[in-house]
Amino acid sequence: MKGVILAGGLGTRLYPLTRVTNKHLLPVHDRPMIYYPLQALVNVGITDITLVTGGNNAGDFLRLLGSGKEFGLKHINYTYQDGEGGIADALRLAEYFADSQKVCVVLGDNIIENNFVAACQEFSKQARGAHILLKEVSDPERFGVPVFEGAKILRIEEKPQRPKSRYAVTGIYMYDATVFERIRQLKPSGRGELEITELNNMYLEEGTLTYSFLEGWWTDSGTFDSLRRATNLVVETGANKMPSKGQANG
Repeated sequence: MKGVILAGGLGTRLYPLTRVTNKHLLPVHDRPMIYYPLQALVNVGITDITLVTGGNNAGDFLRLLGSGKEFGLKHINYTYQDGEGGIADALRLAEYFADSQKVCVVLGDNIIENNFVAACQEFSKQARGAHILLKEVSDPERFGVPVFEGAKILRIEEKPQRPKSRYAVTGIYMYDATVFERIRQLKPSGRGELEITELNNMYLEEGTLTYSFLEGWWTDSGTFDSLRRATNLVVETGANKMPSKGQANG
């Protein structure tokens, strides 16, 4: 399985900090934000990774990460996203890199306490479809929210005003090779973006979307409040030392 980190966008919720740099290069405690999703992929055994970015500071990622040797990567690729077309649009740019293999996608502002080796192992046994990781949160209205009937997910709602569960779809997704054809079928939402929630709902309607619950804490870091929370969690739990490497096969 190959890894994709999505680190584009303008980071407008973090202005004025992001007027001069990409959001994912901002510090979370003692290292750049982008280190955390990169290490998260390495910790589950994925060492062939592409990073999708955009904006005026894309070259800074190359200067920071170089060949990825510091992380023990087999290969790191860089892809540029013009404009802001949404998460699914950014993922679309990784099609050539994926080369018909399964992909594990991590949003560049997501930080986790533990690894997700078990989820990767389960998905590797899955002949087709997708897998998402869920986490109970206090503010689900900020995220994609699963609507349950018992243990079954009926649908996923994007940033609902009245969430029907306390769970958020985290920014960690696993997809089979059909994901890129599905993205081509998406229509822009009211925000003018190709929504990852609609992509996940495609798999759900087909009956091939599975899920698991992420253990340990999880947070995004795309707002001032969540960036502060991420820093505090890293400092308090020692997660800045990075979780131990998992035993999954990439």
